[in-house]
Amino acid sequence: MDFSLTHEQEQYRHGIREICAKFPDSYWRQIDAEKRYPEEFVRALTSGGWLSVLIPAEYGGAGLGMVEACIVLEEINASGGNGAACHAQMYTMGALLRHGTESQKRRYLPEIAAGRLRLQSMAVTEPEAGSDTSRITTFARKEADGYVVNGQKVFTSRVQHSDLLLLLARTQRADEVARKTDGMSLFLIDLRQAGSAIEIRPIETMVNHETNALFISDLHLPADALVGDEGAGFRQVLDGLNAERILIASESIGDARWFVERSVAYARERIVFGQPIGANQGVQFPIARAFMRAQAASLMRWQAATRFDAGQSCGAEANMAKLLASEAAWEAAEMAMTTYGGSGMAVETGIERKFREARLYLVAPVTNNLVTAYVAEHVLGLPRSYGTGGSA
Repeated sequence: MDFSLTHEQEQYRHGIREICAKFPDSYWRQIDAEKRYPEEFVRALTSGGWLSVLIPAEYGGAGLGMVEACIVLEEINASGGNGAACHAQMYTMGALLRHGTESQKRRYLPEIAAGRLRLQSMAVTEPEAGSDTSRITTFARKEADGYVVNGQKVFTSRVQHSDLLLLLARTQRADEVARKTDGMSLFLIDLRQAGSAIEIRPIETMVNHETNALFISDLHLPADALVGDEGAGFRQVLDGLNAERILIASESIGDARWFVERSVAYARERIVFGQPIGANQGVQFPIARAFMRAQAASLMRWQAATRFDAGQSCGAEANMAKLLASEAAWEAAEMAMTTYGGSGMAVETGIERKFREARLYLVAPVTNNLVTAYVAEHVLGLPRSYGTGGSA
């Protein structure tokens, strides 16, 4: 199968590069040093319509597909930026587009596409549940006029910069359902109306990836905040999670490209013992291998993206793309740090910042150990290795 980009898709790549060129290394160094949200960059992407790629044209978006969304995020990271600042606005579209009511779509999507509203945040993970989403306990109690939500979420990113929040909560207790993934429902929350019912506590991390703990107390939601069918939220959120894995794979591939390109340039110009260090196989072989790993991961990513766009099952491909791409980015990060030597530790080179950022995706949004367990069980048919006395 030919995964070559069309002329139009190459134009999208060029357009993103032009925007990213206005935000050079110095901008991202400053953002990282100040642990600040890249508001100016996100505003530029929004104004250019790049964050509305997956929104259908009838709702004011570009009406494009996952392949085009991948191009956007890959180029952001390949240009030295960090797509994590805004990627949720793309992958949260999966659940809303496929399961939201027509009223919800017409109310929110045109405003999101125009940049007047931001849907940048999804709250799923909880402290006591972690990767086992079936163990969440945040509960939405049904009342005559809607729901009342109480609970706690953790690692909920960018909520301070979002107007809307997708929230997964139980509407039936775990001991009341036949399957542990039943009884969860998805809600679209207008944060501007939540007030003090949601307390936000920032979590400081090793990277400038703004994330938070949420404490939810008697949050009143109208009945029309429910996305899709009550009790089917777990399956509905999977549409967003498959998109998330594909898009994050694209960010990792962009990171790998950036590390390789910077390392090639440095290996050509850095002279030691009378010759460029890139003339040494001990330097050039790791660069070449990192490049090849990224190319292979990219092919799996394109397979996952094209299946997603075709409406085909893509859970295995999305997970494999995420694992392969994140590992390729980390290999490239290690390689770049070694190629640059002591200079890689210097903030001004940007290597140490991207090194830290690349490490995140080995464990988030799903740890690669769980991806491996998923493939072993659901693709290869091996016995389940966790939750039954084994380990993942």
